[in-house]
Amino acid sequence: MQKNEGEGNRTAAKEYNDATQRFVKSGKVDEAARKAEKDLESDTGAMSEAEKAGRKPAHDETEI
Repeated sequence: MQKNEGEGNRTAAKEYNDATQRFVKSGKVDEAARKAEKDLESDTGAMSEAEKAGRKPAHDETEI
């Protein structure tokens, strides 16, 4: 059983840093950046859906 490290979990930080280093070394950063840029400029996809959801009024605001 893993002990609770509380806020500032060093184990999680190390795992994140290791995964980030593996991704950078994989050579896929430029490809991912181009895809992200394309997705941001597109009117379709996850970013567009998230933007639409963010622009919807909260439930309480619709009854004003």
